[in-house]
Amino acid sequence: MSLAIVYCRAQTGINAPLVTVEVHLSNGLPSLSIVGLPETGVRESKDRVRSAILNSRFEFPARRITINLAPADLPKEGGRFDLAIAVGILAASGQLPSGELEKYEFMGELALTGAIRPIKGALPAVIQTTAAGRSLVIGRENAVEAALLSNAAILPADHLLEVCAHLCGQQALPLAALSPPATQTRPELDLADVRAQAHARRALEIAAAGGHSLLMVGPPGTGKTMLASRLPGILPPMTEAEALETAALQSISEQGFQYHNWRIRPFRAPHHTASGVALVGGGSHPRPGEISLANNGVMFLDELPEFDRKVLEVLREPLESGRITISRAARQAEFPSRFQLIAAMNPCPCGYLGHSNGRCHCTMEQIQRYRQRISGPLLDRIDMHIEVPSVPIHVMQQADDKVEDSATVQQRVVAARERQLRRSNLANCLLSNKQIEQHCRPAAADRALLERAIEQLGLSARAYHRILKVARTIADLADSESLTTAHITEAIGYRRLDRSPVPQV
Repeated sequence: MSLAIVYCRAQTGINAPLVTVEVHLSNGLPSLSIVGLPETGVRESKDRVRSAILNSRFEFPARRITINLAPADLPKEGGRFDLAIAVGILAASGQLPSGELEKYEFMGELALTGAIRPIKGALPAVIQTTAAGRSLVIGRENAVEAALLSNAAILPADHLLEVCAHLCGQQALPLAALSPPATQTRPELDLADVRAQAHARRALEIAAAGGHSLLMVGPPGTGKTMLASRLPGILPPMTEAEALETAALQSISEQGFQYHNWRIRPFRAPHHTASGVALVGGGSHPRPGEISLANNGVMFLDELPEFDRKVLEVLREPLESGRITISRAARQAEFPSRFQLIAAMNPCPCGYLGHSNGRCHCTMEQIQRYRQRISGPLLDRIDMHIEVPSVPIHVMQQADDKVEDSATVQQRVVAARERQLRRSNLANCLLSNKQIEQHCRPAAADRALLERAIEQLGLSARAYHRILKVARTIADLADSESLTTAHITEAIGYRRLDRSPVPQV
């Protein structure tokens, strides 16, 4: 048979569309051509494949070889098609049986020796191969990542010869029998380390319970970064769907998926010199940015006013939609970006406004200019604003040694989140306006209180809805079915930057 059809997967964003590798051998001068919109890395595969076949002691056909990667309008990049092309050439030349090829998909880059090297983006391909009902033949180094999907049929191989032996029925490739690691924790980051910041700890617990965004304002050294880094430890454990989505995004990133990070909520803290593309993703071949790598986890922006204003503005839409679409002239990619934003800033340019040491000499104009680096629309989208004041050393030393640890707080957070899921199947931060009216309806007296606060603070309709969602979370932590005055009053108190043009710490 001079025609063979083999299946593989391309990579487009977080998706792995099917690619049909058609190999045809015909009479004519010996040549090999690849069609179907291949990019440089794919075009170069003909040299890798030729050497791999010869060094595996097979015959490379001295005929005219045409390889079509369908669909023709889908760009193909990288070395992931090498294994499929090699199997197709061997099957088309009669050196391998072709009857069973439709049951498998093949992915892997070939070394000149025939060894199979790992590729990026294996997990998205595994998910869609499994949905198509096929087995995936892949390099052994990718098998650990691929086996995270419990019902996947993964056949890991080290060399092209092993794949050929399996297809010839000589020695079957064993199914990958790897179980994902148990849920991991970071015991070195415990909330018990935070002393004498009861108000900030309370705000962090509310943010964790409802998935709310949080901005902390305070002088240097008051524990803002320490608080933010301990948020993942009190968030509810990841579901399998969340863990797979997060792992798939890490799989297509430059760093790749790390096995020890399975089921650990990501914590990303980009430096304030990061560009807009680094934050939201991009490039000629779109790659996920920080907000997508923080999907189902936390993104911490320290020194928020030091970020370029244009860079911060790109966060506005993802904060609302939970997705980011990267559009380029030749292609478009969409990535999930349902992250929890935690930000920190100083109260003034020097950082010591309101500090007991009296070091601040910033003028009102300087303070306002510093604050105005953060646009009103972005600030309006942050659910909670709190102060993290400086604490005297003697007060910290007198702090209670029985302060709650992360595990204790997480139990309350998980219980509150379960109430939210039973009620609306969503975390409170994701409630729509209609659902807010249904589940966050205050009593008449409390509604009047809230309306007066909205009028005096000059809040927007978005801020009004966010106060109600935070109040709903506070009620869930208190195991209360209805919103009370105490819940709404506390929620209003977390809009600190709406009450004064200058934060007082």
